[in-house]
Amino acid sequence: MSLLPPLKSLNDIATYIVADGKGILAADESNPTCSKRFDSISVESTEDSRRDYREILFTSKGMNGNIGGTILFDETIRQRSIGGVLLTDIIYSQGSLPGIKVDKGLNPFNESDSETLTQGLDDLDERCFEYRKLGAKFTKWRAVINIGADAPTQECIDANMDALAQYAKIAQKNNMVPIVEPEILMDGEHSAEDCLNASSRSLKSLFNFLDNYNVDITGTLLKPNMITAGSNNPDQISEDEVASLTLECLKQHVPDGLPGIAFLSGGQSDIKATHHLDAMNKMGGGPWKLTFSYGRALQQSALKTWLGKAENKEAAQAAFSHRALMNRLAASGKWSPDLEN
Repeated sequence: MSLLPPLKSLNDIATYIVADGKGILAADESNPTCSKRFDSISVESTEDSRRDYREILFTSKGMNGNIGGTILFDETIRQRSIGGVLLTDIIYSQGSLPGIKVDKGLNPFNESDSETLTQGLDDLDERCFEYRKLGAKFTKWRAVINIGADAPTQECIDANMDALAQYAKIAQKNNMVPIVEPEILMDGEHSAEDCLNASSRSLKSLFNFLDNYNVDITGTLLKPNMITAGSNNPDQISEDEVASLTLECLKQHVPDGLPGIAFLSGGQSDIKATHHLDAMNKMGGGPWKLTFSYGRALQQSALKTWLGKAENKEAAQAAFSHRALMNRLAASGKWSPDLEN
């Protein structure tokens, strides 16, 4: 039995995904990425083992009420559970909406060693039409911006944001909410100010292109990075500074009509990602919902508990459910570190 209210418009779908502190489970790892995660726990990555692991997540009690949307990979949206139930139907039964990653990864931009352009526009309309029939209610496309000696160039930013806007228009044409993800990578030694600069330039460009293509902002969600120093920079800033800089950037560049902003974790630890989200919601002041769209920061503890063993299923589900609840509380500004124990 579905827990979903009638969702008639793109705005209804986008608003539902981020309502009441709910966020998004990013379970859209490509098979090579999933293989790396499974290597860390010495589990062979096969179609069945990937299915088993994701079924553990999707059937966890913590999905219900905490996860408003679940991003899938092409393989997963077509899979059935061990019991023969479509995984998308399991997600729906938990009150979550299934979505789909539709970009096709990165190619070098203008033969650059450090800058990339996301691919996948050529056959996107046909793929979106099929994914809609397979049950997807929303889509995701990731643009990747690196900070380096001469990067990011405005040319690379604009090319990626143009592609993001074209993708968003095609997704909406197929009656699915687009999640636009302009990720400034944490990798590197750059400062938080460098991240703020690159993020500001990217968001300004993105919303200009979305406007140019007449994308309906009220039926769109944004998945940005937080403003942090590079992961190799010894001078990290505090949680409150991350929250303050991130809010400053968003208020300057994100229009009021956007229903929600669901942050990527971008390599942060699970607790750190939760802490930063909570700090932003305690500060508040923006017109949009501020929530999560985490992959590793939601899954890591469950993966390390599961270890590919059927007898660890319930413990892995408990670990995932805990992280899902902690992040819903953070999305409401009600988290505190002592809740982690």
